[in-house]
Amino acid sequence: MFDSFEVSKVLVIAPLRVAKTVWPEERDNWEHANFLRMSVMVGTAKQREAALRAPADVYVINRENVKWLVDFLGKNRTAWPFDMVVVDELSSFKNHQSQRWKALRKVRPQIKRMVGLTGTPAGGGLMDLWAETCLIDNGRRLGRFIGRYREAYFKAAGMNPYTGVVYNYIPLPGAEEAIYDRISDISVSMKALDYLDMPEFIPVVHKVEMEPAERTLYEEMKKELLVTVDGEEIDAANAAVLSGKLLQMANGAVYTEDREIIPIHSQKLLMLDDLIEQANGQNVLVAYWYQHDHSRIMDHLSEQGHKPRDIRTDADISDWNAGKIQIGLISPASAGHGLNIQRGGHILIWFSMIWSLEMYQQTNARLWRQGQKEVVTAHHIVCRDTVDEDVLSALRSKDTTQQNLIAAVKAHLTI
Repeated sequence: MFDSFEVSKVLVIAPLRVAKTVWPEERDNWEHANFLRMSVMVGTAKQREAALRAPADVYVINRENVKWLVDFLGKNRTAWPFDMVVVDELSSFKNHQSQRWKALRKVRPQIKRMVGLTGTPAGGGLMDLWAETCLIDNGRRLGRFIGRYREAYFKAAGMNPYTGVVYNYIPLPGAEEAIYDRISDISVSMKALDYLDMPEFIPVVHKVEMEPAERTLYEEMKKELLVTVDGEEIDAANAAVLSGKLLQMANGAVYTEDREIIPIHSQKLLMLDDLIEQANGQNVLVAYWYQHDHSRIMDHLSEQGHKPRDIRTDADISDWNAGKIQIGLISPASAGHGLNIQRGGHILIWFSMIWSLEMYQQTNARLWRQGQKEVVTAHHIVCRDTVDEDVLSALRSKDTTQQNLIAAVKAHLTI
């Protein structure tokens, strides 16, 4: 911008909290960038409009408002003003049918320089790369249409025999290497371990065992897709629903059709107690998935005399980093990207197993990132001989797609 004068005005698109706090904070932390004028376009429509009109070098907006920005400029017959766009967490633009993707694609020809940042470019499989790459190069390397991309690099692996609709694709032999080769000239892969003085990351697995009566309920659900607990009937319509029910039961509770919580066991809660005790007063971050996990953890720890607290707001993050929260609860779905909470602790406990490799890696990276001074330990509480073990195995092999989850459940059904 002020050296070779290749661009004059930059738009940064990021997750809401990252746009609101992280980018302005990071701008202030770097000597070569702290003079840049930055305008953050979040909040109400009036606040966003005022920020858009403010004189600045870098404008930051949350990804949910990309469509608003494109529509607002179009409605006011204002030319697209940004000759460079940086997409922070490019993987959030992997769906070519989303409003945000379509809006950005619409103005892509007017963007001179495009940069995408992500730690998980293909977290859901190689199919994700088309939409992301198309925004970067306007379709030059992997094609301008998703259909052509599928035809060139994939084959159908699952089809509805009645409608002919393909619901799952797998890469053709050699497709992965061919795709990587096509995008190699516009891709830079930088691992933190190669460039930064990163602390050690130690994953640890702790297995818990259901009691015989609890195991019977789990096995009945797995085999019959139906189980009655405390007079409440819980069923699963198909393998995909069943996988979710089994994950819930492995955690210790399950939802009924009316969203009532039926407790199954407390084995993971007891292990959580042990791990918190082992932390010996050090701050601990607990990752959960289902809402009933959250409520059960909160109630249980409160009964034990602890004061657990959610890490959600800016005030929560500030207090966590200041060491004021001994036990913090975090959901990978809402806090997986961009949060700088590495100063508040170095112990992460996975109470729930999650199938999303992207959310898993991003949540680990909340503590294991630049600025962390201690060895980071990620404890995984896994219920033995349940779908928990399938998920953990898939995360290790990075084979995490919905289809693989269903296949894992079907494999258990056929035993």
